[in-house]
Amino acid sequence: MDFYLTALLQGLCFSAIALGIYISMKIFNIPDITTDGSYTLGGAVTAVMLSRHLSPYLILPTVIIAGGLAGALTGLIHTKLKINALLAGILVMTALYSVNLTIMGRSNVPLIGTASLFSLLNIVADPNQNTFILLSVFVAIITLLIGYLLKTDFGIAMRATGNSESMIRALGVNTDRMKITGLALANALTALSGYLIVQFQGFADISMGIGIVIVGLGSVIIAETLINWFRITKVWVSLALVLTGAVIFQLVLAFVLAIGVDANLLKLVTAAFVLLIVSLPRLSFNKAS
Repeated sequence: MDFYLTALLQGLCFSAIALGIYISMKIFNIPDITTDGSYTLGGAVTAVMLSRHLSPYLILPTVIIAGGLAGALTGLIHTKLKINALLAGILVMTALYSVNLTIMGRSNVPLIGTASLFSLLNIVADPNQNTFILLSVFVAIITLLIGYLLKTDFGIAMRATGNSESMIRALGVNTDRMKITGLALANALTALSGYLIVQFQGFADISMGIGIVIVGLGSVIIAETLINWFRITKVWVSLALVLTGAVIFQLVLAFVLAIGVDANLLKLVTAAFVLLIVSLPRLSFNKAS
């Protein structure tokens, strides 16, 4: 049972990255690979500041700003230099590897004996239950803020930029600025996942971001499948399903490990699972037609 509870907690930690991928890939239709670097950036900043005994509450805005700057840089390269969004993300992700290594000073930073977000508030005695409550509240606040933003005039303009860029540009909206802001927001959320997972697992590693975009993408695809099945149109419900997708994704991986699959094959299983959930709607459609 504790095994699946750990997977649930990891799913909540990855909820922010799922929201970030949802904004970049589903709202703006931009395949943003900066994710791998900004996730590690959030973890690196968190680990270094925690190891220096700074408050997790002070670390939070620093992580958000760092992730936002990484995303904004990708947006600037894409919009101002007219470089393909995928290539822009790869360039920034590659550069962030050196930045993250410089911040950490070494490849791995352990956080044994340091305070964390989950140890500052003890709502219940059981550590896992306490972590679950704090994570749930944290993720709920983030989701409410993003949902509120997407329903404002600014958020509607962001969504319109992804749906019909030429139309919204004709209405006088600066679409380049919208893309830069959207990518900054997406990577700030991604960095938040790094902030949470480092405190949850107790260390930061330079390679922690490798392939993490697949986790976020898998979560979003699960959510998109549910949204299509239930024909969801409300923003709040869509965001809630993105969070559900992140949790389902981690529970599936936990089940795979529980039935005895070698942990060395986990990345292979993750890729195969994402391929499966991507293919299912198309296979169903082809069968129906």
